[in-house]
Amino acid sequence: MKKNVFLISMVMTLLWFSSLSVFAAEKGTDKSKESLDLAPDAKSAILIERDTGKILFDKNSQEELPPASMTKIMTLLLIMEELDRGNLKLDERIRVSENAASMGGSQIFLEAGEEMTVNDLLKGISIASGNDASVALAERIAGSEEAFVQKMNKKVKDLGLKNTHFNNCTGLPADDHYSTAHDMSVMAKELLKYEKITDYTSLYEDYLRKGTEDEFWLVNTNKLVKFYPGVDGLKTGYTNEAKYCLTATAKKNDMRAIAVVMGTKTTKERNANVTNMLDYAFNQFSTKKLFKKGQPITTLKLLKAEDGKVDVVASESISTLYEKGKEPKNIATSVQMDDINLPLKKGDKVGTLVVKDGKKVLSKTPLTVNKDVKQASFFTLFKRSLGELTKSR
Repeated sequence: MKKNVFLISMVMTLLWFSSLSVFAAEKGTDKSKESLDLAPDAKSAILIERDTGKILFDKNSQEELPPASMTKIMTLLLIMEELDRGNLKLDERIRVSENAASMGGSQIFLEAGEEMTVNDLLKGISIASGNDASVALAERIAGSEEAFVQKMNKKVKDLGLKNTHFNNCTGLPADDHYSTAHDMSVMAKELLKYEKITDYTSLYEDYLRKGTEDEFWLVNTNKLVKFYPGVDGLKTGYTNEAKYCLTATAKKNDMRAIAVVMGTKTTKERNANVTNMLDYAFNQFSTKKLFKKGQPITTLKLLKAEDGKVDVVASESISTLYEKGKEPKNIATSVQMDDINLPLKKGDKVGTLVVKDGKKVLSKTPLTVNKDVKQASFFTLFKRSLGELTKSR
């Protein structure tokens, strides 16, 4: 697309951005903080702020370890993507296969031939870590668990993760099935783009088949959703090999933190280490929200599109992060537009929002279109051309 097509909208956007006065993170290392071990009982751990992705604490976060049921963070991510695209509906009833019903470990005791809604299966995964529910949804999305696992590993590559490989969608022990605290935090960051997920992961208890003789009580495996204010997810994990693992997220005011621990010996140690990290995040740092996910940033004027105008929106929540007690600086934001090729699908990237502190780039966030954009028909182009000729007279 020619640059002059976007000129007016970009100029207006940049003028508007220039009026924003917000806070930026201060750079610099505190030697006293480098010696902190917030997760003394974990083999590896990491603490990040969700919007910026900035690492606030790191302990062996690149060590490859079995993730156990934290694997389901990727499973949930692919499910939420399908829901967002409209390929899956919450009220759709899914028939459970013999294979899904045969899953061991954590389960919601699905029976072969039973039908359950996507909504209830999501509860089964998010609250009770149901392996059977995970496989049932995987088979619905990809046709088989094996095909779904291929999608999982493709998403791993799309996210640029180098130290993760999945062999199933449940986290049950398997050869060549591993991840890292760092990679789990990135997957969690991506999952939390779909803000509805915490409607499920924040529930401490619920019921399936309510009012029937097969009524099943769900109790969250992540006890911090009840005992730590602000915790609303995400996923626990345990196998004999992996020990006790947890990817947790909590929100306080506008700040959301993600904490991952892997390889603790007890649930008490796991919860204590995550609590240490979350306390540190909220006591030491603050954020300033710039844009909410889906908030319009600018408007594209597309001469060859059926709809000549389309909103360009933030693909995820955008914030700046700074240490408490330090004077924040004014930041600058700008929009970089891509070359556009029609047609476009909802969610396609069309540009980037760049946040800077002086010359230092703090973040780059994809900008997307909020609806499908079709190429204009001959009749639409004819009417548009005729209108322009009329205006020029």
